[in-house]
Amino acid sequence: MQLSRSIGVTGVARDAGELIADIVSRLPALPPVIRYYDEFDDTTRSIAAPTEAKVFELWIYGRLHRLDFDRYPGAYGMLVKHLFLFLLGRGLHVVSAFKAAGGAMHFSASEVEKLIDAGPHKIGHEWTVMRARHLPQDGYRFGKTLLRLLRVHRLCGWSTTYEEFIRSSLPGPVMDSHAGVRSGDVFLSVDEEAMIVRHLDETVSALTLPMNAHPEHEDLCDAGMLLCAYQFAMRPIQIAMLTMRNVRIWVDVPDEPPTVHLTFHMAKQKSDTKRKPLTRRVKREWAPILVALNAQRRAAGLTGAGRFFAVESNYEAGSRIAALVRKLIDSEDLGTATDLRHTAAQRLVDAGASHEELAEFLGHSHIQTGLVYYETSATHAERVNRALGASDIYRRVAKIAHDRFISPEELTLLKGEQQIAGVPHGIPIAGIGGCTSGQPACPYNPVTSCYGCRKFMPLHDKAMHESVLASMREVVAFFEQSSRGDTRSPTYLQLQRTIAEIQTVIGELEGDD
Repeated sequence: MQLSRSIGVTGVARDAGELIADIVSRLPALPPVIRYYDEFDDTTRSIAAPTEAKVFELWIYGRLHRLDFDRYPGAYGMLVKHLFLFLLGRGLHVVSAFKAAGGAMHFSASEVEKLIDAGPHKIGHEWTVMRARHLPQDGYRFGKTLLRLLRVHRLCGWSTTYEEFIRSSLPGPVMDSHAGVRSGDVFLSVDEEAMIVRHLDETVSALTLPMNAHPEHEDLCDAGMLLCAYQFAMRPIQIAMLTMRNVRIWVDVPDEPPTVHLTFHMAKQKSDTKRKPLTRRVKREWAPILVALNAQRRAAGLTGAGRFFAVESNYEAGSRIAALVRKLIDSEDLGTATDLRHTAAQRLVDAGASHEELAEFLGHSHIQTGLVYYETSATHAERVNRALGASDIYRRVAKIAHDRFISPEELTLLKGEQQIAGVPHGIPIAGIGGCTSGQPACPYNPVTSCYGCRKFMPLHDKAMHESVLASMREVVAFFEQSSRGDTRSPTYLQLQRTIAEIQTVIGELEGDD
């Protein structure tokens, strides 16, 4: 225990720690059992004999967390227990109570006593000193919760009339939670999104092969979770909590891919009354991934509340999604589920979505939450320029994604099926290069999908690719002039990606020259 002395609210000198003990003695006794709801496992959990417990073991989103009270001297640990129970009693989620109570580790007993001893009239000075320490956010949460606890129980000069004062006059550190969105650092490029789309397409194609060539069950789970994060902007906790009963599959048209609807829960809401199911329809071309996974899970005897993606926590879901994306885009930093969520939101805003549409898509309870995406959104003209590849701001240096360049002589020696030709959007194009596997074996559209493919062998002729680039730009201009330039449509995004990758090939040839 600290040996320093302080003057308590009664004006009597106290040893450090005595004021905390006095405050704890004035608080109601802890109940014999503390209960909280574990939404991940849909069960109510209990903490038995909290007064004697040295550790609270808490299950949060599938992972075990510990609040260790042995680290605190004297009555300090009991004060932290009261603070944790106080937050649960106010209807906060257990994760919020855990974080605020855990913030106590950033304060010594004497520092806590200074906050307690200050009272409403001197708290401004003590709070300024505390802000200057640049503590983690949980430290400031702990400090404010401590003052609110004193306010509710009318201790140390605090009363119920000070709620607004605590909320507005004791600010936390200045921080911009949307800094990454404003700078654009959290957004994936067009080329990186194309790699994700291609991986999902290739996973679907692999399901048409013989059974021994099908993706492994774990790889199928990873692809399904990536699909949910990329198409629906779902958080890891929402993806991890998806159960078998939340997956609906039916066939509308015979011989067509089935329809798949997923129902996610609404996460990160302060009130349970605002929670509502979020039902989403999977793109028809990617539906076979979830159909195959559903069949595997049911064959294993899983039904009802069983986890659809076989993950034990939100952390596992998030780490597996990030690992897959980073492998696909060859990045060490970008590629988390949160990055995919930001990218999807910005993609929707750039396509002209309203505030209400964005809030519904992201599962926000207030439309103001997503305003930052409109602040950083490109104008309509800039979106068209990006699709045309004519804006210096949005041009990307695409990764080299083709086998090798070939000469006109080598092209003529290739088999007919290996020579690429097609009529994309009504424009006949041929002679751009060859394919190592052959067009009949490729499930993608010729020409538009060849640029950026690792099996593509571009012709070593800059003029040829410049001609293709001009043709693709004409298609984009046609879409725009005929009011068909919906930047959310797969066709528009494919044209955008194709133009960027044609420019990459031209850039390589210019570098060679």
